[in-house]
This record gives sequence, C-alpha cells and structure tokens, in this order.
Amino acid sequence: MEKRTAIPALLRRALCAWLGAASLELLLLPAEQRRLLGVSALQAMSLARVLVMGALLFLALCLGARLLDRGEGLRAERRRGLALRLGRQLPFLFFSLGALLAGRLDFNWGYLAGCLLIMLLLTVYALRGWDPSPEPLLLPGKASRGWGWLTALAALGFFAVLSVWGIARVRSLNAPSYDFGIFAQMFARMRRTGAPVTTLERQVLLSHFRVHLSPIYYLMLPFYCLVPRPETLQVLQAAVLASAVLPLWKLGRLHGLPGSCRFLLCLLLLLAPAFGGGAAYDLHENCFLAPLLLWLLWGIDRDSRPVTLLAAALTLCVKEDAAVYVALIGLFTLLRGALRPSRRAQLWTGLLLLSGALLWFGLAAWWMSRYGEGIMASRYRNLMYDGSDSLLSVIRAVLLCPFKAVHECFRPEKLSYIGLTMGLLLGMPLWTRRYERFVLLIPWLLVNLLTGYVYQYDIYFQYSFGSLACLLYLSCVNLGTLCRAEEKQPVRTGLRLAALLLAAVLSLGGCWRKLQPRIRGQLGYWRANWESCQQVRARLEAIPAEASVSASTYLTTALSDRELLYDLEYIQEEELLQSDYVILDERWDAGRFASSKGAGDGTERLTALLTERGYRLTEELPGRLRIFEK
Repeated sequence: MEKRTAIPALLRRALCAWLGAASLELLLLPAEQRRLLGVSALQAMSLARVLVMGALLFLALCLGARLLDRGEGLRAERRRGLALRLGRQLPFLFFSLGALLAGRLDFNWGYLAGCLLIMLLLTVYALRGWDPSPEPLLLPGKASRGWGWLTALAALGFFAVLSVWGIARVRSLNAPSYDFGIFAQMFARMRRTGAPVTTLERQVLLSHFRVHLSPIYYLMLPFYCLVPRPETLQVLQAAVLASAVLPLWKLGRLHGLPGSCRFLLCLLLLLAPAFGGGAAYDLHENCFLAPLLLWLLWGIDRDSRPVTLLAAALTLCVKEDAAVYVALIGLFTLLRGALRPSRRAQLWTGLLLLSGALLWFGLAAWWMSRYGEGIMASRYRNLMYDGSDSLLSVIRAVLLCPFKAVHECFRPEKLSYIGLTMGLLLGMPLWTRRYERFVLLIPWLLVNLLTGYVYQYDIYFQYSFGSLACLLYLSCVNLGTLCRAEEKQPVRTGLRLAALLLAAVLSLGGCWRKLQPRIRGQLGYWRANWESCQQVRARLEAIPAEASVSASTYLTTALSDRELLYDLEYIQEEELLQSDYVILDERWDAGRFASSKGAGDGTERLTALLTERGYRLTEELPGRLRIFEK
C-alpha cells in the first residue's frame, strides 16, 4: 500500500474500531443503565474495556485488510478492490448500528437529525472515499479594487451599527455589571495603576486575571486612555470584530477566490447573526478570537512563520481556554502535513502549535487552580460522570460513548443555533472530501454544542466568535478547492458564486430577524428615555470619587470610575451596610431582600433596612432612582 494512503486507512480502521467498541460496551450494559439522558450509562461503562475491545477490533481490521491485499494477478486485484470498497463502507456500517442501538434508548428528533447528517457524510465517503490528491497550488485570485472598497464599506457599516448599539446600551443605562460594568471598572483602574483590578466582579478587591487570564485587554488600553469612558470599550470591540474581514479577504485571495466571492464571504461573516449578536451583552475578550484565528490560519497557509507565531501567541493571551483553538489548528496543520506531501514542511509548524498550546493550557490551568478560581469546566457537567470538575472527564466520556456526544450536540433546543450558524452557511464547511479539515469543526462542536451551558449555544452571547472564524475558513478553502480541482468547468465557478449569494441572502434575513428588533428596540428606548437617563447620569456623576458605593446592576457602568463599587444583587448584607452610598435603580427587582426578610416588596424592605441602619435618602427621581447616603 502506498505511503500516502496508509495513514488514512489506519485512521479509518481506528475510527471503526472505536465506534464498534463503544457500541459493544453500550450493548453489554444492563437494560436499566442503557440511557443517553444523564450520566448513568457513562458511570457503568469501563474505559479500559472499551480500549481493549477497540484495540482487538483494530488488529482484526488490519489483519483482514492484509489478507485481502496478498497475492498477484487479477483475483488479487479484485480482492484489493473489494477491500477498498469495504474499508470505505465500514465507518457507515459501524456508526449506523451504534446510532440505531443508542437511538432506541432516548430518542429525540435532534438526535435523529444529527445522525442523518453524519450518515450523509459517511455515505459520501463510502461512495467517493477520501480525496488523496495533493493540495492545489495557492494561486492568488484576481479582483478589481471595487470589490475591495465594497468590502471595506460593509465592514465600516458593521462597525458603525455595532458601535451605536453599544453606545446606546451604555448611555441608556442598560449595560449591566455582568458583563460590562466589571470591565468598565477594570479599565478605569488599569488606566490609573496598570493593574486589572475590580471590586465589582466578585464583590472583593480582586484581579480579573484570577477569573480569566486575559492579558489581551492591554491592547485596548492605549485607546481607552485617549478617551477614558465606558463607551470607548464598546467602540473598540466593534472595531476588533470588523477587522476580521481583512484576514478573511486575504484568505480568499490566497485560495483563488475572485473579488465577488471574497466580498460575499466577508459579508457572510458580517451578517452572521451569531457574529453581531455576540456583542449583544457588551464587551468580552472573546471578540479578539475572530480576527486572530483568521490571521493564524492565513499565516499557516501563507507559510509566514512570523505571522503564525504572533497570531498564535496573541490568541493564547485572549483567555485560558483559547489554547483549545490553537491546539486544534495545530492538530489540523499536523494532519495536513502528514497526509499531503505538498504540505509536509508544515509538520513542524503543526507540532509546535499543538505542543505549545497544550503546554500553555496546562500552565494556565495550574495557575488558575492555585491562584485563581479555576478553569470553568463545570459548563460540561452534562458529561462529567465521575464527579470531577476536570475536562479530562469530558474527553473520557466522549471516548466511552460517542453516541452520547451526538445526543448532547443535537439536542432539540440546539437545532436553532445549528441552523443560524452551519445552516446559514449552507453547510459549506462540510463540502469537502479532504476529511482532515473536519478537525476545524471541533471548536464549533466542543464550545457551542457539546456543553450543557445554555449561553454557549445562544447567538446573543460571546461564545461563537472563535468557532465562526473556523467555519468561515473552512467555507473559504472548500470553495477554493471546488474550482481548483476542475478549473475548466464554468459550472463549478457558477455554483460557488450562487452558493455564496444564497448564503448571503439567508444571512441577511437571519440578521434582520434576530438582530434588527434588538437594535431598533435599544435605540428606541434611548430616544424615549433620553432626558431621564441624562438626569440619572448627572446625579451619579455627583457621587464623590473616593466614596464606596453599592448600586443596582444597571447603574454600575456609570459609576465604574469609583475605587470601591459593588453590585447589590451579589454583595452580602453586612458588607452592603458598610458602603457610603447605596443607589437603587427602581427598574431593578430587589427580590433577594424580600426573600431574606419575608413577604413584601424587596425594594421597600431594603429601604426600611437602610433607614434603620442610619442611611438617609438624599436624591430621588420617582420611578427611576433613589440615592441613600450613610
């Protein structure tokens, strides 16, 4: 067997052995423990047994292939052809049997949809196999300047809309402590002392880096120092997100896409509901993932080591778990180098990225567990069957029962998110027979779908920036390969343009339906309440800078330049009563105080408590604001 086909064959047999062993382990469980819901099945399974059965199946498959590959002549050639066809069909057979067995246990329509999608991909593999052809030469596509200007104009429009939306949230007092007031206070402290310290995040004086290791924020600090206001942070995030079109445009050029396709590809990113929607709850360090990952992928494809190393280093500075993206991109590069002779030189690049990311993640996890609050692995508690909070438990769970992973990824409540990400892209990230590229689907599956944490598969939160970058990259390279394979067929060129155009129209519709009402509602609220918001802000600005303040969640952003600032929703009562000022937003429900004091209105109970402890009402805007001074 040729060297270039030996590795794919071994990987295919390993996949079949794993699926077969996991199916047998599930079948061997007592009937009452065969469940996909919950973790009872995982608790009853044995990873050692799965590994042993998998190793035996793998050896059996290798031995069978070796027997069919023996001999010379016509009959031997027929046996080899049969072995090749069987080898392609076995993944479909093993997965189908396991999926059928698991589906009988806890059936739902989401699981069925996920299994059908995977079976469709395996059917393509069974019929056509893995594409062993060399990577096409990277011949930059040509484009008139007009397409570039149109792309820049679209990015500028995106930046303007996102900036106005964010500013409106701040100016109308609709940006809460979590997750904006904490960063507004952090930047105010960073400007004065250089340290990312807050009191708002955990209601004690604490470095933000004990919660998330995010030195990337220092890239924003010089711009914030020029205009030291919370609104500046919203504008900076919009600029970071809009800048992602530059590496995506360059990737499209590198992979031979003409200007029209590059423009539409960038438009898909800007119009993705999960991309603009990720800024719906204000600033997060994750916004850097989209441009940095695209620059990293461009640096790898362009064989630019300085860009690759710089982009990888900056990505690791985004957050402790950003190492997962770098590690998976490194694994993809390593696999591509091993499977494609034309990319053999990138083996070392992939190995460096993978090992460096894992080392950094290990160090970050150690530092966070020792000096911080630990890695937030509890968001995968739906797979943590052994009672630990370790991500290794998640890996073991997937190894034990891949059908449980499919069941979790395609739960009915996640289908909407799948449609608004992969669906709006028309499945273009899947349009390939170069299956090593599917490694870059793992961020989308792992970060957004495998978790039980509802916000990670919600388009209005910040968890889609990195996975969308990977999906857009896959769309780009798949479309580039689509026409490079058969440049003489104009049908494929037209198909590429039609697919991008249809996806852009669908994305525009999704963006209009999901984001436009929120943006319009926020701007309408700002206009309708302009005068009262100005009055509230004026009174908050009069609070002495040196005073300690406890305030309702929507008021903390306007008070973020205070040294000692706390959120009423989370501060303990004894600490609350040590504050110089207590400020109530009457839009805020003080129910926690009602529940702790008995029946009655929470705000009135809190007011009575403050009055008893010597606070006096110094300012009041009926229906909006009460300021109590000690």
